[in-house]
Amino acid sequence: MTRFLVAAASVHTVAAAADYLADRLTADDEVVVLAVTAPGADPRDAADALNVVQVRLAGSAPVETVERTGDAAEAILAVAASRDADELVVGARRGDPAAEKGVGSTTTALLAAAERPVVVVPLPDLD
Repeated sequence: MTRFLVAAASVHTVAAAADYLADRLTADDEVVVLAVTAPGADPRDAADALNVVQVRLAGSAPVETVERTGDAAEAILAVAASRDADELVVGARRGDPAAEKGVGSTTTALLAAAERPVVVVPLPDLD
């Protein structure tokens, strides 16, 4: 059994994560999907991302969704520790067409601080 923690920054991120997990999940695995909203930000993107991943992974493995407000990297690391995640699955950057290309600050922070494997899934070209 593997417990995956998916960080859901956007519907694009969770779609890419679902694609990555689709061929890897077994019925014994578990998926925890975490959506983090920055203080004062609109939580609709997080809610949309959680809905998308539940649909995309339905029937593959049990999926639990978690929502937090605060710093994304800190929340991801805290939930990963509390849920004893075996692997973190994150997007290279926020799935926003206006976002700068490359690895975003949250993913960079996770790669530097995580005590478990971090898989960075590529996001589709959104231009």
